Amino acid sequence: MDSGIRLSIVIPAWNEEAGIAHTLETLLLLTAERGDTEIIVSVSGDDRTEAIARSYPVRVCRSGKGRAVQMNAGAKIASGTVLYFLHADTTPPPTFRDDILAAIERGAEAGCFRMSFDDPDWLMQFYGWFTQFPLQLCRGGDQSLFITRELFERIGGFDERLRIMEDIEIIERIQRHAAFHILDSTVVTSARKYHANGSIRLQAIFGAIHLMYALGFSQEEMLRFYRDSVN
Repeated sequence: MDSGIRLSIVIPAWNEEAGIAHTLETLLLLTAERGDTEIIVSVSGDDRTEAIARSYPVRVCRSGKGRAVQMNAGAKIASGTVLYFLHADTTPPPTFRDDILAAIERGAEAGCFRMSFDDPDWLMQFYGWFTQFPLQLCRGGDQSLFITRELFERIGGFDERLRIMEDIEIIERIQRHAAFHILDSTVVTSARKYHANGSIRLQAIFGAIHLMYALGFSQEEMLRFYRDSVN
């Protein structure tokens, strides 16, 4: 039987107690009176994220550790024909639901939004400006990801062996089967890691990880580099 749900928003949340309430309140406001949209929080970690999420009218599941594992767990219980993966510290544009479904109706099977940071500094906005271009170096999970359930299942979902760069790897697999669309609207994501690590330094670290991935470095080597470099 058709569930009536067209869009399932899946939020992987690991120790996000500081911001999950704001994220859910924003999404519930943007999807109010939308009976064909559901919100799923896939929780890992040991803080109060799960308890906070369960106080809202959303679906909550607990999963193993790792963003790929969390997103697959959320997708498994989703009812929608379209899946929308959104990081817990990212806010979609007000029109995100209609933007996604309009793209699907035009024939798109997968894609993302452009991105900006919640910091007006010119350098942070400059970084976000690059996300309009169809280059792997300009992609990232913070831009969110929409994909039809049919395509997601056909490519096997996220690779749960990956602890880093899982967002880039799934786009590579998507592009073997379908075009990847970058929508004109913009999500806004937190600049907290840039504030903690330095805006130029952190961007250089991310660039190095992209290069390591392209050169075939192992997950363990990339994770070690990330953990040794980022606060």
